[in-house]
Amino acid sequence: MDLIDQKILRTLHTDAGLTSAQLGETVHLSPSATHRRVKLLEDAGLIRGYRARLSASARGDPATVFVAVTLRDQTEETLTRFEAALQRCGEVVEAHLMGGEYDYLLKLSVRSDASFERVHRDTLARLPGVQRLVTHFSIRAIVDPE
Repeated sequence: MDLIDQKILRTLHTDAGLTSAQLGETVHLSPSATHRRVKLLEDAGLIRGYRARLSASARGDPATVFVAVTLRDQTEETLTRFEAALQRCGEVVEAHLMGGEYDYLLKLSVRSDASFERVHRDTLARLPGVQRLVTHFSIRAIVDPE
């Protein structure tokens, strides 16, 4: 990967909707050369996909909730069962295995407090190996990761 590839990646990260011609102008390549490089970056797995960034109102004004999860133990079996079950939780938008006070940090997107109560009671509390759940409700995002 050279400096042009790095600039392509930075530019697409900011605006993935650019045409090859627009992207080429930014990185000083022809549209066809730009398209070839983007295809190579995709094939190499450096670009994993493209998506639309929807406004909160388009997503139903969901609340962002963070849940710190502590498991009963950290055996391979418990971790594997927990992570497999977590894959089926549609409200979970991110999940991180953590070092420190708790085992996992989950980021959820839920439409209302009543919806989170349902998710907490019917989904999260029933995940295999869960000992403790600590929930934090986001007031607003300061830095948007997108």
